[in-house]
Amino acid sequence: MAKCLMVQGTSSNAGKSMLVAALCRIYKNRGYKVAPFKSQNMSLNSYTTFENGEIGIAQMLQAEAAMIEPSIHMNPVLLKPKGNFTSNVIIQGKSIGDMDFYDYQHKYHDTAFDAIKESFNILSEQYDIIFIEGAGSPAEINMREQDIANMEIAHLADANVILIADIEMGGVFAAIAGTYVLLDDYDRSRLKATVINKFRGNLDILKPGLDRIEEITGEPVLGVLPYDETLKLPEEDSASLTTHVFAEDRDITIGVIRLPKIANFTDIDPFEYEDDVALKMIGVNDEIGDVDAILIPGTRNSTEDAFALHESGLAKQIVEKSEEIPIVGICGGLQILGNIIHDEDKRESEHGTIKGLGLLDIESSFSRQGKIVTQSVATIPDNLDGLAGEIFKNIAGEEVTGYEIHEGTTELKSCNALLNIKKGQGNNEEGKIDGASQGNIFATYFHGIFHNYNFRREFLNYIRVKKGLEARTGEDPYETQKDYSLNRLAEIVEENLDMDIIDKLIFSD
Repeated sequence: MAKCLMVQGTSSNAGKSMLVAALCRIYKNRGYKVAPFKSQNMSLNSYTTFENGEIGIAQMLQAEAAMIEPSIHMNPVLLKPKGNFTSNVIIQGKSIGDMDFYDYQHKYHDTAFDAIKESFNILSEQYDIIFIEGAGSPAEINMREQDIANMEIAHLADANVILIADIEMGGVFAAIAGTYVLLDDYDRSRLKATVINKFRGNLDILKPGLDRIEEITGEPVLGVLPYDETLKLPEEDSASLTTHVFAEDRDITIGVIRLPKIANFTDIDPFEYEDDVALKMIGVNDEIGDVDAILIPGTRNSTEDAFALHESGLAKQIVEKSEEIPIVGICGGLQILGNIIHDEDKRESEHGTIKGLGLLDIESSFSRQGKIVTQSVATIPDNLDGLAGEIFKNIAGEEVTGYEIHEGTTELKSCNALLNIKKGQGNNEEGKIDGASQGNIFATYFHGIFHNYNFRREFLNYIRVKKGLEARTGEDPYETQKDYSLNRLAEIVEENLDMDIIDKLIFSD
């Protein structure tokens, strides 16, 4: 059976995901078979595993840090919020429907916990060490009886717990002490050490507080992790878009429509690694301004977001820009770019059937067929029309990979497909095609399409040449920088935390 160590936080976004990723890389480098585990995650950014199931994007990154294939058992319960206190509930990779908070907590708790125990046991038999990530805070005392993400999992796994706190949030010492105080003796017995995260400044100033916290908790502070702005790793929570600082004043600017229900926004991550590309987030009440291309990303609700674009007037701006620059849609963005989204049964929203932007001659429909979740492979046709044919002519016939997470199918009218499916579903089961291409517009159901370097390179090179800049070749800056960030993250943790204590917390009986 695997040895286990759990990381819990004083709050959301305290640094749990990153610390688990770092530990996965550190102990992988030491020769152990390592896996991440998060029993229950709430995230709109998900990833499709080889089992064709959904997990949170953070567990995908942690698996990458451990240099293993992501699995549904690393995140057996995933909740994808849909609004109005309702979430799509995903158990071991498969959607079992939408539930409101009360029904999930009171009627589905035991079923979810059984799946968690099964997945944990499967991983425990396959790996030497499991690094477990908690969710939110373990000190939500009003929800302790229903909690299947923090202390209940520590007890299940017989795991010692490291508590991590974000000093940028303010009140870090109160957050640590308060967490210890609010836990009962049984749960508090699992807390064995503390880490302070995201520190900027002179560490000597912090030392009196560290000493006092050790007195209050009776447990060691393992160290203080500095804030490192050079690290670039995928974000899990759409709230991060509010605080994330995107590069400005670069040669190329890509406008990203920040849909009200935006999801799987990690599709834009690779552009951040291009040193001549800036991303401009555009809300529904913003002006598009001067951009070189527009990307409409995924959404957890296509009809609501199409409605919001029309109501705000942003739809009209996008249509006007389509005469001049490329417009790209991914997943829900594909559906929104079409003529109409059929939803007679109001499965998506109370808006029912709604007009799209009319930039692609396609129609999308929601039916009873359920969610499509699959890893996908396709080739780029050699007969692409419109701007996509010009952009991708040099890589016609090449394979691209991605993953699909969508409800609904899309029928092409007068426009051509963007991709030919080799594995996956794309627009529909019969046609084995994906996406659409027409004029300056192209779109796909493939999440991760721009993670394919040649595809991204040709797209950006078209813009570069059009602006009088040189086309680029060479290594993929995204893959290079991401691997650097994972290794650097591991180095930061090893340099600043007491690894001897961590060893004891993992391996002591």
